[in-house]
Amino acid sequence: MTIPLDYFVSTDKTKLDVDVIHQFLSSSYWAKGIPRSVIKKSIEHSLCFGVYHDTRQVGFARVISDFTTFAYLADVFILETYRGKGLSKMLMKEIVAFPQLRGLRRFILATRDAHGLYKQFGFTEIKHPDRWMEIHNPNVYKK
Repeated sequence: MTIPLDYFVSTDKTKLDVDVIHQFLSSSYWAKGIPRSVIKKSIEHSLCFGVYHDTRQVGFARVISDFTTFAYLADVFILETYRGKGLSKMLMKEIVAFPQLRGLRRFILATRDAHGLYKQFGFTEIKHPDRWMEIHNPNVYKK
């Protein structure tokens, strides 16, 4: 599938539309109810990738990393009306090719339903899940 020329990916945070990001994430299964202020702070402390159709933001992803050994991919989305155009693959190609994210010892993510997409870019199930632990507070954004 060929991506039309009027779509592009940028890491320029000044292009990000926080309202678009907040609207999507606050209704997502993984960040339901997330406050706009939390999104702004997460953007400030992450490497962000925006997907754009001309000047309109239509997708997003962010990476939390030390840019040396570890990275976590989070908050990946393409707005529903723009899906099916190959934009998620375009976004993932940009992320895995990003110079500061190459050669890391570990690059992880969590997904409920996009395993097929991420497998195309080298992600696999965690080989030793018994070694991983977490503090998970799914209700942190509920008032």
